[in-house]
Amino acid sequence: MYYVSKKMEIAGSHRLDLSYKSPCQQLHGHNWVVTVFCKAKKLNKDGMVCDFKHIKSKIHGYLDHGNFNKLLPFNPTAENIARWIVEQIPECYKARVQESEGNIAVYVADHDNEEEAGL
Repeated sequence: MYYVSKKMEIAGSHRLDLSYKSPCQQLHGHNWVVTVFCKAKKLNKDGMVCDFKHIKSKIHGYLDHGNFNKLLPFNPTAENIARWIVEQIPECYKARVQESEGNIAVYVADHDNEEEAGL
């Protein structure tokens, strides 16, 4: 099995729709640190799991400097964003989303490998 990861910083804003009162219900921004984890049993015709440039274009290119409430069709929590990232790239099995120092969400698509969720 081949594994690759792409780490990138994304500036973006969001406001959360919550069932309790919180300052996060107001529009605010973060410098998100996102790591995309991909794997493949065989390399593609170019000798890659997937091109890092395609990962950056699909995730960073779409989200950077955006309002996540307008770009994404769900409540843009770090957890939901991590799942969305995994769904965007066929080879992606895990995403790590850090919205601020110490606040990290991980989504792993392969439930047989939940130990891979290590923060």
